[in-house]
Amino acid sequence: MRRRHVLSLLAAPLAACQRDGPRFHGIDMTGAPYGRDFEVMAADGRKVRLADFRGQAVLLFFGFTQCPDICPTALTRAAAVRELLGDQAERLQVLFMTIDPERDTPELLRAYTAAFHPSFLGLYANAERTAYTAAEFKIYYKKVPTGASYTMDHSTQSYVFDPQGRLRVLIKHEAPAADVADDVRLLLAT
Repeated sequence: MRRRHVLSLLAAPLAACQRDGPRFHGIDMTGAPYGRDFEVMAADGRKVRLADFRGQAVLLFFGFTQCPDICPTALTRAAAVRELLGDQAERLQVLFMTIDPERDTPELLRAYTAAFHPSFLGLYANAERTAYTAAEFKIYYKKVPTGASYTMDHSTQSYVFDPQGRLRVLIKHEAPAADVADDVRLLLAT
């Protein structure tokens, strides 16, 4: 009996802790010691930082325009998330950071992101800044030769930031748009 009492005393504070913050469908990254900011170029030629998007939730994905499946799937899901957000859609900024600055020119990035939604913003940097930014966000990528050309092997997660610019949620590639939209709504309500 005494053991049950002690266990119930320990379980109560743990259950209370779990109720303190929002419950995300994605992985809660609140307080992560990385993914704090970047300084890169937008496809429209201006220098941007994550801090420039304060007041909006931000969904950030790293990829490349010649990606055959992962990147188009992630951006198609992001467009569906905007649609599911309805009146709140303008409060979500989707950012697509290229890991292939050798081929992904600003013009190509603009056309690529606009094909998914006109508000999506393509980002790029030189090879060194790309590597630095990817490392800051724990993104893996590697050039893989394919005959006379190459492809890119890369991480598939997306990150969601709250309107204060804090990394809050890691979205797995297989997450459905409805779950991501729910997580964004939670962040917009805070």
